[in-house]
Amino acid sequence: MLTDFSCLPFNRDDVAATAAVLAPGCDAVLVGEHQNRPDFPPTLMGSFLLDAGVVPWITLSCRDRNRVVLEQELRGLRSVGVGTVLCVTGDGRGYDVRPEVTQTFDLDGPRLVALAASVGVIPAVPETPTAPPVHARPARLVEKQRAGAGLAVLNHVPFPDTIAGFMATARSAGLAIPVIAAVAVFTDEMSAAVLQGLPGLELDPAATEMVLHASDPVAAGIEAALVEARALLAIDGVDGVNVSGLASAAGGRFGAEIKAEVGRRIREEVRRT
Repeated sequence: MLTDFSCLPFNRDDVAATAAVLAPGCDAVLVGEHQNRPDFPPTLMGSFLLDAGVVPWITLSCRDRNRVVLEQELRGLRSVGVGTVLCVTGDGRGYDVRPEVTQTFDLDGPRLVALAASVGVIPAVPETPTAPPVHARPARLVEKQRAGAGLAVLNHVPFPDTIAGFMATARSAGLAIPVIAAVAVFTDEMSAAVLQGLPGLELDPAATEMVLHASDPVAAGIEAALVEARALLAIDGVDGVNVSGLASAAGGRFGAEIKAEVGRRIREEVRRT
């Protein structure tokens, strides 16, 4: 059980408070990286989260760090006790997003995976089954496995059947690493829009309509997430789920409470079965 972690930037108190909310509902938190909103360095963030009592999976991208800095962060993360790093190339920054900042790209995602494995950190990798070219995505994930990836975190898709087809193709091509599928959590228009803001990412239109027009959108959003989680966990090759998204426009702490409730209910259902 993995949960997206979001908090106020450069605010250690909010790191700890948000971690305290999420901890009962997950096994680890996935710390993202934002091209337009810097935060504490990865090693420092990892240390803060460990101190707060949660297991962090830290995202490292190649956009803003050269090879030397990436190796420094990997060794730093390992030294403070962070065992898993999500290795991504990183999207290129838009021309109007911090134009004064140089982009690096010394490495790409697979090369960062190999570097992480070489220093003793478990490299996790992302994959988006619905991003073009869709037909190449399963083989692409297998290539990341060959580079040294220890597990995969899939981005959300509108229908679980898409994940079932993706997994069947990937496993037939040799995929053997554990795979975590994303459960989209949204309760209002803003949190839904954030989940559809990248290429290849979209939500189930019927589920979105149902949640956004419900008399209690929070309860409806939680129920929709549970329905999706059940379907994903029933797929052969899916080993866990990532409770994904901001969950609410009402602030990070309230969003964390929603995600924690989703995670808690999923864990309860898994224990019962």
